[in-house]
Amino acid sequence: MLVKKTRPWELSENQATSEHIFFNRRKFLKTSGLLAAGVGSGLLAACEDGAEADTGRALSLDPNASKYPAARNPNFTLTREITREDVSSRYNNFYEFGSHKRISSAAQDLEIRPWQVVIDGDVAEPLTLDCDELIKAMPLEERLYRHRCVEAWAMAVPWTGFPFSELVKLANIKSGVRYVRMETFMNPDVASGQNQFWYPWPYVEGLTLDEATNDLAFLVTGVYGKPLPKQFGAPLRLAVPWKYGFKSIKSIVRFTFTAKRPVSFWEEINAAEYGFWANVNPDVAHPRWSQATEELLGTGTRVPTQLFNGYAEQVAHLYAGNNQPLYR
Repeated sequence: MLVKKTRPWELSENQATSEHIFFNRRKFLKTSGLLAAGVGSGLLAACEDGAEADTGRALSLDPNASKYPAARNPNFTLTREITREDVSSRYNNFYEFGSHKRISSAAQDLEIRPWQVVIDGDVAEPLTLDCDELIKAMPLEERLYRHRCVEAWAMAVPWTGFPFSELVKLANIKSGVRYVRMETFMNPDVASGQNQFWYPWPYVEGLTLDEATNDLAFLVTGVYGKPLPKQFGAPLRLAVPWKYGFKSIKSIVRFTFTAKRPVSFWEEINAAEYGFWANVNPDVAHPRWSQATEELLGTGTRVPTQLFNGYAEQVAHLYAGNNQPLYR
């Protein structure tokens, strides 16, 4: 007798959405016309998607506005309430715009169109893609994820985007690739935090290839049923919900596939406190505070922290035999 064990984030099979059909690399390149030569024609002017901006105007200026709200994938749900948008959109870590949490206004100066995304490293052919065309070609879906900051606060977010594995397929990587290095924009004229020379700008993060192709790894283009506001990391950011939030790099401009493990931004600053793995673990304290509990943003309520932020069943196998699997 075959017994199927239901994972905690799954609903019954008759409620599940059908599997998305991947837009393969050749079809994508043919239909978008985007090669390493540069940006395609017909791009819209830069627009402002800030939390305080008029929602209707922001949507009207986004060429992919019709893709929002995307259908919610019932395989990725939560048992806690979604954090209110007016709370999460005004409490953001984005060191490019300052080391405080109230950066939402300053982040509106970032021009997100045109925005190019480079895919390079150990790939069959390097690509430079227009981000709007990339988003247009991908099958977007909404997922409800926990988000746990290393500072011991947490939120629950309805991200919209596509699986990281879809971009890995598009990249056509060579054998021997073990990691993907990600890099954000560099523009100190707009992002005043990047004038702080003691930080190793631009922001860099990395995942193993196994992590990047895990079902949970998600490239985010929207939130709360709308295109992603700038303070959340528009137009393209990462969400890896089993890791501390600093691993979820914002405003990505480059994906580099490599056999060499990258050194991430915070790891370079202080590897003893912010290591490469950065997996959520209540039993491993930060050197300056406990990780046993977390505050739910906007509620004042503290709850116990869960191993891998509650996603242990989905990701623990990635770290079997790793002698540094759970935090640093």
